[in-house]
Amino acid sequence: MRNDPSIQDIKARWNDVLDALERKDRVAWLAYFDGRLVSFEGGVLTLDFSDPNKFEGGHDYSKVRLERFRPALEEELKEIFGVVISVQEIS
Repeated sequence: MRNDPSIQDIKARWNDVLDALERKDRVAWLAYFDGRLVSFEGGVLTLDFSDPNKFEGGHDYSKVRLERFRPALEEELKEIFGVVISVQEIS
């Protein structure tokens, strides 16, 4: 039986996830540090990046996050929570 964490569990340990990600790849950390955790359902964690994108001159790392850094984030989530967690984002 799979014992998935709740969104509250993930929020409580989000800084641990980001710290582990930063130790492996500081640029990956930079791409995710301003994401807001929205929901966790069916093994999928949804992150919202709309706040950073609404400011003039804001950065848009969405393509880089998805293609290059998402696997690293998902690996850290698995390491910390012991289950596979997929990441999707809205912006």
